[in-house]
Amino acid sequence: MAIATFTKAGAKATTAAKLDASVFSVTPKNHELLKLAYDTYLSNSRENLAVTKTRGLVSGGGRKPWKQKGTGRARFGSSRNPIWRGGGIAFGPTGQENYVKQLNTKAKRLAIRQALSLSAADNKVTVIESLPSSGKTNELASLLTKVGAVRNVLIVTDAKTPELIQASQNLSNVIVVSAKYINVFNVLNADTVLITKPSLDIIKDWLGEEK
Repeated sequence: MAIATFTKAGAKATTAAKLDASVFSVTPKNHELLKLAYDTYLSNSRENLAVTKTRGLVSGGGRKPWKQKGTGRARFGSSRNPIWRGGGIAFGPTGQENYVKQLNTKAKRLAIRQALSLSAADNKVTVIESLPSSGKTNELASLLTKVGAVRNVLIVTDAKTPELIQASQNLSNVIVVSAKYINVFNVLNADTVLITKPSLDIIKDWLGEEK
């Protein structure tokens, strides 16, 4: 399938690029695999920061609140028991939880193909011959405006150079990834997927049909 291609200056190129059908024309029967890949990315990116204190970690509570018998009240051995105010947490997070999810390589690549196909079907995929190498943010922002890349932009490049990183790091709506590090999360969240022409060959070799 042919798609409009832009030059480095942001003008329409005379020769349109071709998207590999085995990567950009995959029709998913349902979105279950895409959801699984999306959730897997979020789970594996999650930082395990939540920690609560059990009754043994809360300070105080060393003295028995009242004697065991003869008061008519329930027996308690510590004022830091979980059912009292100021007590410990019985089943809270300890910081040792494992949120990692596994997705095999074949399923992961199929999910990426499905995500790219949905973006291509919605006319969100744009091809550009090359990207500016000056490292200037305003130059990259101007180019994105010329090619119609608005809102959340995912730039897929064959070489993630320091200049490109410098030019894009102050653009809050722009994410730059190498062609072999595309993931379902970034593709589905992007309003425009801007792919450099050399990256198409890398994506085809990586995700295309096996010969």
